[in-house]
Amino acid sequence: MALAVMFASNAGAAPPLPQCGQFVAGQGSISTQAKSVSITQTTSRGVIDWRSFSIGKGNTVDISNGSGATLNRVTGLDRSIIDGKLSATGSLYLINPQGVVIGRTGVVTTGGRFVASSLDASNSAFMAGGDLTLTGTGGGVVANLGQIGSSGGDVFLIARTAVFNRGEINAKQGTAELAVGSQVLLHDAVSGQQVFVQAGSRGTVDASGTIDAAQISLQAADGNVFALAGRPGELRATGTATRDGHVWLVAERGAVHAHGRIGAANADGSGGTVDMNGATLHVDNASIDAAKWNLATPAFTVDGGAAGALANALSHGTSVAVDTTGKGGKAGDIDVNASVRWNGDASLALNAFHAVTIAPAATVANNGAGNLTLRADASGVGNGGGVVNGGVIDWSRSVGIVSILRDMNSGYTPGTIATNAQWTAAPYSGLATQLTVYRLVNTRADLDAISADPGGVYALGKDIALTTPYAGIGVSSQTAFSGQFDGMGHTISGFRLVDPPAGSYAGLFGTIATGGIVRNLNVNGTAATYAGANIGLLAGRNNGHVAGVHTAGAVYNGQGITSLTGGGLVAVNGGTIERSSSTASVLGLETMGGLAGTNSGVITQSYATGAVTGGSHADAVGGLVARNTGTIAQSYATGSTFTILGVSGGFAGDNAGTVNQSFATGTATPYGPNPIGGFIGVNGGSLSNDFWDVQTTGKTIGVNGSGAEGATGLTTAQMSTAQSFGPQWDFGPNGTWVIPAGGTHPILRWQLQTP
Repeated sequence: MALAVMFASNAGAAPPLPQCGQFVAGQGSISTQAKSVSITQTTSRGVIDWRSFSIGKGNTVDISNGSGATLNRVTGLDRSIIDGKLSATGSLYLINPQGVVIGRTGVVTTGGRFVASSLDASNSAFMAGGDLTLTGTGGGVVANLGQIGSSGGDVFLIARTAVFNRGEINAKQGTAELAVGSQVLLHDAVSGQQVFVQAGSRGTVDASGTIDAAQISLQAADGNVFALAGRPGELRATGTATRDGHVWLVAERGAVHAHGRIGAANADGSGGTVDMNGATLHVDNASIDAAKWNLATPAFTVDGGAAGALANALSHGTSVAVDTTGKGGKAGDIDVNASVRWNGDASLALNAFHAVTIAPAATVANNGAGNLTLRADASGVGNGGGVVNGGVIDWSRSVGIVSILRDMNSGYTPGTIATNAQWTAAPYSGLATQLTVYRLVNTRADLDAISADPGGVYALGKDIALTTPYAGIGVSSQTAFSGQFDGMGHTISGFRLVDPPAGSYAGLFGTIATGGIVRNLNVNGTAATYAGANIGLLAGRNNGHVAGVHTAGAVYNGQGITSLTGGGLVAVNGGTIERSSSTASVLGLETMGGLAGTNSGVITQSYATGAVTGGSHADAVGGLVARNTGTIAQSYATGSTFTILGVSGGFAGDNAGTVNQSFATGTATPYGPNPIGGFIGVNGGSLSNDFWDVQTTGKTIGVNGSGAEGATGLTTAQMSTAQSFGPQWDFGPNGTWVIPAGGTHPILRWQLQTP
């Protein structure tokens, strides 16, 4: 569309200055000179109706409205053509159903928001402030061929038919948003999008000029978006202290054409995000410079042009995620028909609503540390989506990981796969192999199916809310889980354990076998037994590997039978637990621990915060573990401990193993003659570089028995200072420990990265 032709017929007829203006809301004065109009607004907000509002070349309009806002509405039949200078100290709205054009010599500058729109708003809503709805049937185009700048706010160009930017827009402290629709909402927000198309109009957004703003959004709900910026034009979102650098290109029922350079970065220099959402995406010549590039569309084919764009972005450090929705009658497949090869550590995720297929001639390969995710049935609806690799997946020169996920009842074709013989798992990841093929668990029925194949490899596809009591995986048969279960950061909530058989091991899993792995999972609920079982929210017994698992809720063992145990995470640990936690309260008559009842294995970088209470038959009670004969390192407990009988300690009741670089802060309440310690109730093992808070535990004695010299009592003020813990505790930028602002004790640094 030739803008010069569109606007030439009106340019000559445009009056050199705005005509016949009067305040219809708010108060102020208007002064017209030969080549200028001066407007002084004396109220914070005001509305001026004009017969026409254009500015000829060399002419100026200045609006002095402080930090307030002025709405200028054109009631006549001429579009507004700004070839001169338009400025405002605060926010400026220019509404004209016939259209608004900033000409090539036009310059708009504001201290606050600038809005040019062919959709109208009510005076009362504008004067009230807050969210503003724009509607109308005006067919005028809103276009910028010149320069628009906001020193402290946002720039919004809004129309029903078409919005163009072929000039320059600068809003480095705010957002620049271009939108078409028949109803548009303007929302005040300190971060994120502020313009939302509520009703489409099959219009067009064309951004082939330069936009430099903290955030950028182009929206045409059922029309088309053209991000055609090419050098020297580009879309560049640079972020602020309160806004991440973000670009949105949205045409949910139309097409997004991205054929230029689009960049997004945060104010601190870290990478930003580019989001594209359209019924059709044309990205063949897109040049993306960001940390993340997200594409959402009903179905997607990676052909030659798209493959080149993806590979170029990935090799320049931009991680790419393609998500298909299956809307509009599409199957929701992702077909890789051309090769995607890249260097570096950026990651590619192909998340299909239905299936993922790599064609025979295609290769997906990384040389570096990039990850690859191929996921079918990404919405977790159980549609039988599978993954077919008819080509090559080559990770032989990569130290990244490959995750392939398929519906529980679908197929998988491996094709040709090359992995790196030198690959090793990242510390604390819980990964066993570089390439892992998962069956997706999306429902309670899927959870039930695990018991029939306890050696399988599974991944939680989404959060699962259990609404009725659950017997647990392998509990009734006491069949150990020997496979892999990756929660992918999801949560199983509403878990209520069916009362298990006496003497059994029970939890979400009965027993995790040697070689079994459970990782990246959250479990919220209640595990209770009245028949007398060893219970934990995750498992009754762990002989395998637990990494990044977190539990919340309650554990209750109401049967006083010797040697039965309970723990917030697991009852009995003979394997490895790392970077895991429990906030669950634990109550029972026997051996009770905040994280584990007993530990003969390894626990590292883990913690418990729940209260632990032992009853009249209690053997041992501990804030982290009741009895330890294994190894515990870099862990802590903050929950209170109480027992009627048995030994108890803020960290462990009885330690015959090794505890290093750990601490306790929870109240240790004495009752009866049995030993109680702020850190260890009774110690016969090895302690080193350990601490307890003498004030919050209420205990000046931290350890009963031998090895007391390995634990040091500190005041709460000392616990809040890194220097109190000595050189063995690493509080460096990449160290194990950190004391958060206002914190009264250290926490594990990985906690800062966990939602």
